[in-house]
This record gives sequence, C-alpha cells and structure tokens, in this order.
Amino acid sequence: MVNRERVVKEFMKYVQIDSLTRKEGNFAKFIKEELEKLGLEVIVDSAGEKIGSDANNIIATLKGEKNVEPIMLCCHMDTVTPGEGIKPVIKDDIIYSDGTTILGGDNKAGIAAIIEALKVIGEENLSHGDIEVVFTIAEEGGLNGSKNLDYSKIKSKLAFVLDSGGEPGQIIIQGPAQDKIDVKIKGKPAHAGVCPEEGISAIQVASSAINRMNLLRIDEDTTANIGIIKGGKATNIVCPEVEIKAEARSLSDEKLNKQTSHMVECFEAAAKEFNAEVEIKTSRAYGAFKIDENDEIVKIVKKACENIDLKPYTDSTGGGSDTNILNVNGIKAINLGIGEKKAHTLEEHLAIKDLVNTVKLVLEIIKLV
Repeated sequence: MVNRERVVKEFMKYVQIDSLTRKEGNFAKFIKEELEKLGLEVIVDSAGEKIGSDANNIIATLKGEKNVEPIMLCCHMDTVTPGEGIKPVIKDDIIYSDGTTILGGDNKAGIAAIIEALKVIGEENLSHGDIEVVFTIAEEGGLNGSKNLDYSKIKSKLAFVLDSGGEPGQIIIQGPAQDKIDVKIKGKPAHAGVCPEEGISAIQVASSAINRMNLLRIDEDTTANIGIIKGGKATNIVCPEVEIKAEARSLSDEKLNKQTSHMVECFEAAAKEFNAEVEIKTSRAYGAFKIDENDEIVKIVKKACENIDLKPYTDSTGGGSDTNILNVNGIKAINLGIGEKKAHTLEEHLAIKDLVNTVKLVLEIIKLV
C-alpha cells in the first residue's frame, strides 16, 4: 500500500538537495545509496566525464522472480535554474516552492514515485520481473545524459519515462525532433556619431533577418524560436558582431527540415542585403518518436490506469525528453504524465494526489508486465 506521508516527505527531501544540470553529484550519491538500501544492484556509467558533470547516470536493477522481459523506469536527476536552496511548502494538499525558486518536481516527482513503488514492492513482497531503474544526468538543455548512457548495460526493450506535466493517465506517444541553429553575423564597426554610414550593423542585419522569419507556432506540428541574442559593446559603436541561438521543432521531419531551411535562408538573405558575413551551424539535437496507439506498451499503461480508476489518454508533446533518445537507441519508450505543473517557473507545483497516483500507476504497470 502506498504510504502517502512517506512519499511526500521523501519528495520534499529530494528537492532540497541541489542538483542543477551538471551539478547533480550530491543528489546522485544520495539516490544511489537509497537504491542500494532497497536491494538493487547499482552501477554508474561514465557519462558525466564526457559532458562535464560531477555525476554519472545511475543504472539499477531489482531482480525479480517472474520469467518476463525486464522493463525500465526512467527519470532525470537534474533541475533547471533557479534551483538552489529550494524550500518546499504545502498549501491545500499541493506542494509549491517558497516562490524564489522552481520546485524541482521536474523530475524529482517521478524519482520519488519510483522509489516509493520499490519500497512497496519490498514491503508487500509483490511478484515482479526484473526492473531496471535509470536516473539520468543533464536532461535539461540537450538530453545529454541519455545521449551518453551506457546502453550496453541495459537489457530492457520497454521503458516508461515519468517526466510529463499531464495528470497521471496521460500517455505521450509522440514527440518532436529538434534542430539547433547557431548564427554569427559579422558586420563592420564604425563610430556611431561621426561616421555610422561606414559601418555595417550586425544588430540591424539580425533584426532584418528575424523580421522576415516565421517564428513561434508555425503549425500544429511545428514551432520555432530565437532564444538568445548577444552583441554590441557600446552605443557609440556600430555593432560589428552578433551571436544568435535559435531552435526549430516538429513532429514531422519534413516540416522541420523546411522550417530550419527557411530560418537559414532569412539570415543569409539579410546578410547579403547589408553586405555582412554570416556563419550558420545547424544540428539535429534529437530525433522524433511515434508509438502506435495500439502498441502493447500503450495497452499496458491504459489497462494499469483503468485498474486504479485513472482515465488514460494518449497525447503528443512539443517538448523533448529522454523518451526521444531511448527510442532512437532501440528501446521502445513512452512518457507518462506525473502532474508536474508549470515546470521551469517559480509557480511550479505538484498536487499530492498526483504524486500518490503516480506511485499507484508504477506499481500497477509492474504487476501487469
């Protein structure tokens, strides 16, 4: 039986252990010890050494007696900023931060649910097959932990990722690919008050390019955004150089290719118009995934939801997660709603009922496999 008080207490403990991206070391050490106390065989890979984190991915296995294929339960350990010194508070059965930081429910709510489910399994001696628990680093900002996960240590072919903001019952079966677009525009400096006509303003070039660009919501499948612009040293100097970081995402590879090409062409056209130089680098950050509505992994979650009186529904997302990377690496993965609301903001919160229902869902999935 799920211990409501315990899982809330543990979640609140977890979020108070800082674990910003690439600074997950203290939390990873704590969670590794927790898993070992519960009897799991725990190893770590070398992902952190490759990407500059003070921790590595955790791969833990709870051996089972049922002769079934192993399954993976997956969450990420890192949180976004501002995520240091989190002080959780409870109001009307909802957990918030004190308003000066994020809460960290993304993704420690999922971790707390998995740990509680493992405790219940031990306490009630529930029958199960092998369960692999994977807690990744550096998911935020590039899915870098799962990209560098040691897949040779993974046996599961089915994965349940607990990292979506919908209420328990949400089943993400489709997610987008993302392109990163890095741009450097080189103009020509000049004194802005004495001879501005001799300069080429990189800011003006960037402005012209962005002004002609289709951005934000492109269509039902596609989004695009200019996220960062850096440039300029003083108001009396015609800006000689600007750096821009942008992205495009789509559930359709064809649409993504089209949108990325459009953005590149806008930068190139503006540079040509103003006689500036432009350097553009595009890269596919991660690929899209799509799981069939009638796939066995979806049926398992739907049945699990129905067994505990949750309403299951399939959904797509515009966000990336470890789910994308697992699917690319031959592990069929879906992302499950765990109730983390307004993630990445100071208003982030988590209803206790959603945390408890997530534990129940994890337990029911394990029973059904």
